[in-house]
Amino acid sequence: MNRLANATSPYLLQHADNPVDWWPWCDEAFAEAKRRDVPVIISVGYAACHWCHVMAHESFENEAVARLMNEDFVSIKVDREERPDVDAVYMTATQAMTGQGGWPMTVFAAPDGTPFFCGTYFPRPNFIRLLGSVAAAWRDQREDVLRQGAAVVEAIGGAQAVGGLTAPLTAELLDAAADQLAREYDETNGGFGGAPKFPPHMNLLFLLRHHQRTGSARSLEIVRHTAEAMARGGIYDQLAGGFARYSVDGHWTVPHFEKMLYDNALLLRCYTQMWRLTGDPLARRVARDTARFLADELHRPGEGFASALDADTQGVEGLTYVWTPAQLVEVLGEEDGRWAADLFGVTESGTFAPHSASAPQGGAPDGRRGVEHGTSVLRLARDVDAADPEIQARWQNVVARLLAARDTRPQPARDDKVVAAWNGLAITAIAEFQQVAALYASPEDEDANLMEGVTIVSDGAMRDAAEHLATVHVVDGRLRRVSRDKVVGEPAGVLEDYGCVAEAFCAMHQLTGEGRWLALAGQLLDVALARFAAPDGGFYDTADDAERLVTRPADPTDNATPSGRSAIVAALVAYAALSGETRYREAAEATLSTVAPIVGRHARFTGYAATVGEALLSGPYEIAVVTDDPAGDPLVAAACRHAPPGAVVVAGRADQPGVPLLAERPALDGRSTAYVCRGFVCDRPVTSVDDLVAQLAG
Repeated sequence: MNRLANATSPYLLQHADNPVDWWPWCDEAFAEAKRRDVPVIISVGYAACHWCHVMAHESFENEAVARLMNEDFVSIKVDREERPDVDAVYMTATQAMTGQGGWPMTVFAAPDGTPFFCGTYFPRPNFIRLLGSVAAAWRDQREDVLRQGAAVVEAIGGAQAVGGLTAPLTAELLDAAADQLAREYDETNGGFGGAPKFPPHMNLLFLLRHHQRTGSARSLEIVRHTAEAMARGGIYDQLAGGFARYSVDGHWTVPHFEKMLYDNALLLRCYTQMWRLTGDPLARRVARDTARFLADELHRPGEGFASALDADTQGVEGLTYVWTPAQLVEVLGEEDGRWAADLFGVTESGTFAPHSASAPQGGAPDGRRGVEHGTSVLRLARDVDAADPEIQARWQNVVARLLAARDTRPQPARDDKVVAAWNGLAITAIAEFQQVAALYASPEDEDANLMEGVTIVSDGAMRDAAEHLATVHVVDGRLRRVSRDKVVGEPAGVLEDYGCVAEAFCAMHQLTGEGRWLALAGQLLDVALARFAAPDGGFYDTADDAERLVTRPADPTDNATPSGRSAIVAALVAYAALSGETRYREAAEATLSTVAPIVGRHARFTGYAATVGEALLSGPYEIAVVTDDPAGDPLVAAACRHAPPGAVVVAGRADQPGVPLLAERPALDGRSTAYVCRGFVCDRPVTSVDDLVAQLAG
């Protein structure tokens, strides 16, 4: 009996009609395995995962494969986005056993959850042979199997352990991290490493802050080049905005087509901050269109942001997005069609071939459909952000017509579940975008109306998401991980949820001046300190009263999203600056000291921790502007434009309830007044923009 029909996870629901007798992750599944004396298959994936769909189509929808799974195993399906704690434990085991990881993840475990064989994608013939081999080993070599499982658990327990070396996160370590990134930088294509190439959003945020602190031209150039290469590549949707998960090549041309909320939130922050610091027109455009993508494509009215858009459309990779020269001519006419083909790099030979995304194991699956050869992913082959107005107008006209035509095609499915941590990232990103957009607002801009429309819809989406987290995801003072259709799920929030949501509430406090957001952030951080903290100053990823797994995860490294540890430190630093309560800063410093030894050696995997480290090294600055006009006061604009790394900015009337930075800070001589503190040490209050800018220059 398949037990997934009532799941809230879209990924589990995708498997509800499989002939496999799937169980959701639950104690009853392991009890059933113990009763039957059979091993467990733990299959982990997520709704937008291309190769998860492939393995489902090949194996889990196949009656013969399902019969083998049902006869000899208890099969458990896990949504990694809903249960990141389960995913973290078994991913560590998979990496320890195979040297690599990825999704789908396929784990064979004893009835107590102890893993003894791990892998990722298996083509159907390989999977059939594996099922037979594991079943036979369980019957005939049980002691060897259990011995191997115990060794794996011991290994992953060590890998996930707290404790170890600690050190202050100093300027020297952050400089060393920037130097290491510069050495690993791809001078030709931007970014780091080869294929597949992932957007290095957290490293870019760090390098922007490093540039602010040190004036490093090298750090800024790495960000500029990488940001431009991604924005002009196929990984960026040239018609609707938004970034795909990664590029299957090393030069950003062919994307893996899924679009994840967390990537786009973090990239929105990158382009927004690059725009703030440099005024770059490309950064402005990409920030605007990424904010619009979040609001138009992922926002669920009255809720938060959906998790992802699928990699496939009707089982076909790239169907929605790719073009041929003939299709461009059909939509645009002969002259504009040829012009668009040149601009977007659409050729007769094409840039996209089906099955171009590499599978974790094995080759392209039997029977897998892809779009025809000779299709191209749109990319900007010409620099048009600084082109003549006539060229830009033609470009935007072509984009609008192509997008209208593309909207008539079948569209990828959307994973509608709301993940707390990722919504927190999106709220923070849009709050920063709102601030910067206000700095550059000008009626003289040719696209002023477009920018105003984007700021309005993204602001509404951000506030929707924040309210949804506050009223639906916070249950009895604790945070829940996911919701769908305004109904909260059972999985408890993990550390990254508490960190990202608390940081988002701090961002909402700064943007709105409302005290309730700061109070909510403090409540979540108090839970994190009480329930997740480790004796060495670090944190576990799960609460002390959470479900007990074979190990308690505590990963200090940043990956696709900030680690729980980095996320909670970011929130602690912001909250300490906004509230003036030093114990939260002390907790942040202690936690960063557990990551500092890794920062200097593995900069690419500690980008968010280093980003927060730059904020602490800077102060961070605490800027309060006493004013009757927070939206239009020049002092507020100057504070936001010149804010040092990690600075917090609050504006409003003096002694506004629930806003500690405005307490007992009067307006001098009835004029708007700025108060600047750094690490709880304050400068004299100022009333002129020049004096404020001088204080912020340090």
